[in-house]
Amino acid sequence: MITIDSAFSGFSVDDVPAAEQFYRDALGLDVQVNAMGILEITLPGGGHAIAYPKRDHVPASFTILNLAVSDIDAAVDELNAAGVVTKIYDDPDFGTDARGVSRGRGPDIAWFRDPAGNVLSVIVADAG
Repeated sequence: MITIDSAFSGFSVDDVPAAEQFYRDALGLDVQVNAMGILEITLPGGGHAIAYPKRDHVPASFTILNLAVSDIDAAVDELNAAGVVTKIYDDPDFGTDARGVSRGRGPDIAWFRDPAGNVLSVIVADAG
């Protein structure tokens, strides 16, 4: 078995400056563009992710990043106030309400997209 010193997640974007602004200003995360032009994102709790430029980027159709929150309605209000659209699914399987929140099918969750079209979520953190 290998010895792992640390781990991080990565995903592609088509516009690093737009991603930098979104992750910093709309989501309030600590971000920095490194010398290679890759956006380094510091996540709450000490985790890290990178957003790397890709010319032929295709948005992820699955959730690439879940942001745990204690109050889904406050999180959706803050996202919407920042211009982020949370109602991206009209599919009855997701059971989203008018605000884009899926309730009662597991943890309450709302999905949204970053400027590159990747899917993210705010999800109620496990109290246990």
